[in-house]
Amino acid sequence: MGGELGEYSMAVDEKPKLRIDALDRKILSELQQDASRSLDEIARVVGSSKTPVWNRIKKMREAGIVKNQVVELDAEALGFEACFFVLIRTSEHEASWQEAFLRTLQARPEVQEAHRLAGDIDYILKVRVQNARAYDAFYQALISEVRVYNVTALLSMEELKATSALPL
Repeated sequence: MGGELGEYSMAVDEKPKLRIDALDRKILSELQQDASRSLDEIARVVGSSKTPVWNRIKKMREAGIVKNQVVELDAEALGFEACFFVLIRTSEHEASWQEAFLRTLQARPEVQEAHRLAGDIDYILKVRVQNARAYDAFYQALISEVRVYNVTALLSMEELKATSALPL
């Protein structure tokens, strides 16, 4: 295949699905480590040249494989010293409640992640705040906007590992 990308395949009404090869995986690994590096540097590390690397990245963006490029900030250095994992149980499962809950979560910048779960707990949130008082303000706002059956907050004492990198 040389400097060319893998083939596209797609169904109606969806983004093209791109088959990625070993070079694509190397490029993605390098981007996950530090996307601020120059194309020349990434190309050198992966054993290619700048233009094919740029074309591959462009096609992976178009296919939705590569999303936003962001800067990772140090939460504690910025005063966000408390990380809570919030377990939510609800007896409300109708669409209107779910829509209101989603709007509430999206409006709260403290919520870094939110997941709907299978099992006894309905939702888990990762909430980053300055301290316990800030968490309480978040909690009070949350329960004033949506009805929940039970909320359990777990304070993370120490972050042992955090990554957004996929194991390519």
